Amino acid sequence: MTSIHPAALWAQTASFEPVHVDCVTAIMLKILDSKCKMGVEEQNALIAIYDVIKQQSGELLDIELHQLIATARQQMSAQILQCVHEQRVHAEAVIPKPVMKAFKQRLREALMPEH
Repeated sequence: MTSIHPAALWAQTASFEPVHVDCVTAIMLKILDSKCKMGVEEQNALIAIYDVIKQQSGELLDIELHQLIATARQQMSAQILQCVHEQRVHAEAVIPKPVMKAFKQRLREALMPEH
């Protein structure tokens, strides 16, 4: 029996506004594009959250991104990596920086309250 990541348990009960779904999706793209500055533990937590909320609709990003992410997680090719990179840059451009910053703070408070 596999245990559920604590971040996934949190995500199952937390409420996510559509723009927060976009934030998680953008961070997932950043992880796949190898541009994420989070440590492995934090990346694993974010991936667990993404897996819980990926069926929810975002506000600013296209739902089609979830298929790209699924494909990239299965097999990464130069072409897929280029698409991931382009979509990451786009996501970072359309999500307002204060929204992303506030969302990351919410994640830190929820998942690492001792820090």
